[in-house]
Amino acid sequence: MRVAEARDLLLHLGVRAQKSLGQHFLIDDEVVKRQVQYASIGKGETVLEIGPGLGFLTSELLDSGAKVVAIESDRKFCEHLRNRFSDSIELIEGDATRIDLPAFDKVVSNIPYQISSEITFKILERRFKLAVIMYQKEFAERLVAGEASAIYGRLSVMAAYHADCEILEVVSRRSFWPEPKVDSALVMMRSRPPKFQPKDERLFVDVVRILFSHRRKMISNGLIAGAAQIGLARDEMRALVPQMPYAEERVEMLTPEEIGEIADFFWDIRKHKK
Repeated sequence: MRVAEARDLLLHLGVRAQKSLGQHFLIDDEVVKRQVQYASIGKGETVLEIGPGLGFLTSELLDSGAKVVAIESDRKFCEHLRNRFSDSIELIEGDATRIDLPAFDKVVSNIPYQISSEITFKILERRFKLAVIMYQKEFAERLVAGEASAIYGRLSVMAAYHADCEILEVVSRRSFWPEPKVDSALVMMRSRPPKFQPKDERLFVDVVRILFSHRRKMISNGLIAGAAQIGLARDEMRALVPQMPYAEERVEMLTPEEIGEIADFFWDIRKHKK
């Protein structure tokens, strides 16, 4: 455990760990080692680390032979990382939610909790070999959830569309300092081509968003409520209900492929309107 080292470094930098920003430092060396081992890094592979903080994980990544590209938004942490690693890493100072991600083969990161969703969607839009990322346990469970689950949602569908995802291990809150209120989990994501190809991927994404924004409603009612986002009037949407796939189902019962069928139905409708 590196509690004393983390405290001394923060004191030296004049920084206080801000729980509101998700600054909980992984201080358990064994967990850090396992996280890197899970990634099976080949020599010279480019590994993206988001939010390296004090550099504990960064050091282990360098020892594995990885070429590390790190994105850090905190100026004082960037100063510390430059002093510690010099030119051994490529350091990008900026907000990972706002900048374009650089090229990478793999992702190994302990992402600040409050940006988990934004960063995960950005990563999933890219092609990569695999990612080993630390999340809050609850978030990890939603990420890997399947249909007919109470926690199945937009995140679950989009993750399943882009990658094969699994929880590798649950990590105790005692492995972090300051200690968070919840446990965490390491998740592996293996990027792959989608198992089905919607006629319009952007429309598919929009339909997923609409349906899970109205998850308590039947498919037909949810789509009537969100008709404008698909480019239809509510009256037009109501008239389509008899033809609509899965109109009387609820979205948490549908596979990503079935949601894709709904999106394709509207693609055909819009095409014939032109």
